[in-house]
Amino acid sequence: MNWLRTFEAAARHSSFAAAADELNLTSAAVSQQIKLLEETLEVKLFKRLPKGVELTDIGQAYAQPVRTSFLDLQTATNGLFASKQKTTLRIRASISFGVLVLAPRLNEFRALHPEIEIILSTTIWSDRMSDTTIDVDIRYGTGDWAEQDIWPLPQGDATLVCNPKDAALLQRDPSRLKDADIVPIIGSENDWPAMFQKLGLDGQPPHPWMLVDSSLLALETIARGRGIAIVNQMFSMAHIERGNLVEPLRQALKPQNNFYTVAQPNPKKRQQITLFHDWLKTITG
Repeated sequence: MNWLRTFEAAARHSSFAAAADELNLTSAAVSQQIKLLEETLEVKLFKRLPKGVELTDIGQAYAQPVRTSFLDLQTATNGLFASKQKTTLRIRASISFGVLVLAPRLNEFRALHPEIEIILSTTIWSDRMSDTTIDVDIRYGTGDWAEQDIWPLPQGDATLVCNPKDAALLQRDPSRLKDADIVPIIGSENDWPAMFQKLGLDGQPPHPWMLVDSSLLALETIARGRGIAIVNQMFSMAHIERGNLVEPLRQALKPQNNFYTVAQPNPKKRQQITLFHDWLKTITG
């Protein structure tokens, strides 16, 4: 390989001296390597001239495939092994958003931006970035937090969801909701009085059959065949598409709070954070 590398450089420069400068060798070393290659191949590759060298016909024919081979090797090496400029974004989201919205779609973002690596973690409640390694927090609330970089995400509607059997009963008689096994989500308990008012039902909602701290738990609970919950449509969509949950009534509520992208003020990752937020808007809108 050393002989071939020396031959390619000498052929390209038409000079042993120039090849020696490029390869950090002496002119004598270049001349010796060319001589050894010629003896091995049993042909003359160069004509030695008073000033410089010139390829023989066979040398000219050999130089092209040797040069092409080195270029192909360089291209393959760069493509497979060269270090790429990658950025890691550490994303934290509520457990419902992380499991039901982000995890199923992150492959789409990675396909669009393979240079951005994602580390995803979840939490139940979050109102501050206590962990300085987090770059982006997807947070639910009113948006009145201490951080400066806070951008709202599209706000989805919340609807009633239950199993198909209970849905058929409620569609025939919505007043059955007064005796239903409701599953309120902590932090959104006020959705139930609002839904009763929207449906024109008198009185207070029934006592909770089960109280849960996330939409994920509410959906998994009622998907087993019992209970009814009020859940943001971006969370319930997958269950509804699979047919194991149904929206029994058309009434929808605008949630009092919203999801926001909250970012660390990191100038080095600003562009990547913006790309991630813009993509989030497309999958939640």
